[in-house]
Amino acid sequence: MIQRKSTDEETDASPRAMSRTAVPAPDDSDADGGEREDVPPPAPPPDPAPAVSAEGLLPLVEALLFVAREPLTPAGIADAVGEEPLHVVAAIDALRRRYSGTASGVHLVEIAGGWRLLTNPACADAVARMAGGKSPDRLSPASLETLAIIAYKQPVSRAEIERIRGVGVGSVLRGLLDMDLIRVAGREEGLGRALLYGTTRLFLDRFGLGAVRDLPASIEI
Repeated sequence: MIQRKSTDEETDASPRAMSRTAVPAPDDSDADGGEREDVPPPAPPPDPAPAVSAEGLLPLVEALLFVAREPLTPAGIADAVGEEPLHVVAAIDALRRRYSGTASGVHLVEIAGGWRLLTNPACADAVARMAGGKSPDRLSPASLETLAIIAYKQPVSRAEIERIRGVGVGSVLRGLLDMDLIRVAGREEGLGRALLYGTTRLFLDRFGLGAVRDLPASIEI
């Protein structure tokens, strides 16, 4: 006599039971064996906002230029206000446009590698009267001639200056050094290693030059 299978055995063998069998997780690779493309990385966060707003930067730069006793570079201003130099350059350019023209009593001028607010040359007489006629130390003709030689020939030795001028320049050089218009720029190669002289940043400031290359090219020494 053939016995009937138990209910439990029928249940285990049924299609419904087979459907509950665990299905392996899909492979990360494509069907053709290639690897799945990587998910692109998220976009980088936007640049942080500037430390100072555009409206607040302009008066800050203007104030620093107003009180400065020497030309200020964009990098120096940026350090003082905690801002990017590129933003400071834009503020300087805006101020330069504001002060351009004869209608303004001051001009923003690039001098000695930096920027400085200077009075309009058209107002020089009134400014001099207000200042009591005071002016920077006047240079004698001998000092001006020596300074011109150094400016165009630098670095240049004392012997070369004296050869061009035809007179001794020891006291003149000391005076120009005391006024910080010239500096010792090195030593000459060869016997004796004589001192070489060059101009200073104050020289550029005094004569309103951005760099030595701005000297008039028509003068021949």
